[in-house]
Amino acid sequence: MAGLPRDLTASIVVFLVAMPLCMGIAIASGVPPERGLITGIIGGIVVGALAGSPFQVSGPAAGLAVIVFEIVRDQGLSALGPILLIAGLIQVAAGVFKLGGWFRAISPAVVHGMLAGIGVLIVVAQFHVLFDAKPLPSGLDNLAAMPARLFGLSMDWAGAETAFAVGLLTIGVMLAWEKFRPQSMRLVPAALIGVLVATLAASGLGLGVVRVEVPASILGAIVPPESGLLAKLVDPAILTAALAIAFIASAETLLSAAAVDRMHDGVRTDYNKELRAQGIGNLLCGAAGALPMTGVIVRSSANVQAGAATRLSAILHGVWILAFIALLPWLLREIPMVALAAVLVVTGWRLVSLQHVRHLFRDYGLLPAGIWAATLVTVVAVDLLSGVLVGIGLSVLELLPHLKRLRLKIDEEQDGTDGYRIALDGAATFVSLPRLSDSLDRAPHGTAIQLDVTRLSAADHTSVEMIREWLNRRRAGGAAIELTGNDNRIAALA
Repeated sequence: MAGLPRDLTASIVVFLVAMPLCMGIAIASGVPPERGLITGIIGGIVVGALAGSPFQVSGPAAGLAVIVFEIVRDQGLSALGPILLIAGLIQVAAGVFKLGGWFRAISPAVVHGMLAGIGVLIVVAQFHVLFDAKPLPSGLDNLAAMPARLFGLSMDWAGAETAFAVGLLTIGVMLAWEKFRPQSMRLVPAALIGVLVATLAASGLGLGVVRVEVPASILGAIVPPESGLLAKLVDPAILTAALAIAFIASAETLLSAAAVDRMHDGVRTDYNKELRAQGIGNLLCGAAGALPMTGVIVRSSANVQAGAATRLSAILHGVWILAFIALLPWLLREIPMVALAAVLVVTGWRLVSLQHVRHLFRDYGLLPAGIWAATLVTVVAVDLLSGVLVGIGLSVLELLPHLKRLRLKIDEEQDGTDGYRIALDGAATFVSLPRLSDSLDRAPHGTAIQLDVTRLSAADHTSVEMIREWLNRRRAGGAAIELTGNDNRIAALA
């Protein structure tokens, strides 16, 4: 229990980060805010206890807001429960059959292009909520309607003008807090400060903006699946949506877990255990009528930066959410909807990482950057699943030059009494990435390691990025690694 004080402090920080995001993501998904809070509670208490990543925090994710919005729009809110039950079962099965490593083989260009597309959709949808208006049915419609919404403002300070002013205030306070906050308060999240200032301004000035609506009791927010569940479980539309959510949620979770592993030197993520935990969480969310969950990088990074020592911090943050909405629901009803929309606008904008596509183009050439762009455009213009499938399809083009020699041979051997050697022979592509990743992770800690790529004929950007992350993580832990060979992209990492 030596780490209890650190876990307690970290859990409060994560709770403060999670509260506005849980509600904002729910609203962006087209469901009542309490559904997002229930997901946060399950993600903290249940998944936190079962997770394979010791410091990852789970809850509703902006990355799934778009697909949930489309499901609710097209099939109704009642379809969400059966979809999550199936998605959860798929994730549990993927973990049981040890498929976690294959999700890591998805090209970083596809993942970041997907996240960028999601970011664009969130920004253009929540832009309309900043005016206390409802988003339009599609991303392109929302984008086309933005100029008219903005130019329709007047100096009358009616409902839309007041709401927009509160939204801009929230964004301005968030950005100012991140830039000028004192070092002693660096762990206080900007989203909390922005929402707090907006709420005080709206209440103090008696502004007529739409407020958040939550039930008096959290038990009243739990909505089990309706009758006719079995018929819905075999509905092709339900099955397709469940498969999409399971795939995207798993990919986002394991991407987040890999990022969290790079932030600390403790126990590494067990990807299959994490998948099983996420599946159980989504099963429970389906039974409660809540939002789907994933591991989320914003809350997870806050957890690590706040000094969490064990998974107890993630569990406690779920307890604090439960206690807050059970004891203080009246306080949530004072929050302006536009304040949560403003938080989502900032969050969505940051998902569009132009820095990442510049990195892809500079280090790997036109094709990976083109995959990123094609994924983004398809997500915005068509839908999320189509964007991911287009990105994965284009990733196969990287295999064409190496079709005659796709095989990768990996030799591992003890080199003397205190050394370890890994030699790669063939082409390192995303097809062989799970096996390559497992081999690198098996290298003993505290031992000098030689990674020999002399006979490596080719390496795609997915494999190079994975090797880069492994090298950085091992070197940060003090390992002595010698990289030998003539592959320019990998040799540049030495």
